[in-house]
Amino acid sequence: MPIKATDVKRGQFILWDGQLHQILETEHVKPGKGPAYVQAKMKNVKVGGIKINRLNSDDRLDEVNVDRRPMQFLYDTGGRGEGPFVFMDSETYDQVEISNEVLPKEQSQWLKENTECTVSIFDGKPLSVAFPAALELVVTDTAPQAKGATASNQNKEAFVETGARIRVPPFIENGQLVKVNPETGEYLGKA
Repeated sequence: MPIKATDVKRGQFILWDGQLHQILETEHVKPGKGPAYVQAKMKNVKVGGIKINRLNSDDRLDEVNVDRRPMQFLYDTGGRGEGPFVFMDSETYDQVEISNEVLPKEQSQWLKENTECTVSIFDGKPLSVAFPAALELVVTDTAPQAKGATASNQNKEAFVETGARIRVPPFIENGQLVKVNPETGEYLGKA
């Protein structure tokens, strides 16, 4: 189904140059001189390459209907955070293996058992994994708060139960449950 370039959103799948691409980022640019355009960062699903393309505002793109299914992360078959990762369809209970090419280390570092995700599937092949907006994780290792330290925006380094490294306020201690944005790795608050 054709859509206007100005309606393209992050996470959509489109046909571009005859190949399936996922939109990673979009930016509407209105230069002082000349027509407005959309700058889109796209990932070629087949090859895996990422490229920034300039789209005219009146361009029409073919959107691809991708099946988005709720799935639950079960386990990492390799056991080292490198995949393949096994997910279970929440409706049919079918299990699907997702490679580290689809789920890179930047994303897989947030996986813990039973995490509910949305998996995009096209022609029976997993294309991408979308995490919830916030994950609740236990802090496993962080430095204790310095004596006499006042409240400030000086964050300290901490490790969470999945092995990911985040920055937290000084009052956070080992064993506390915190909310983290899996997209940016940003601390969102106590859980």
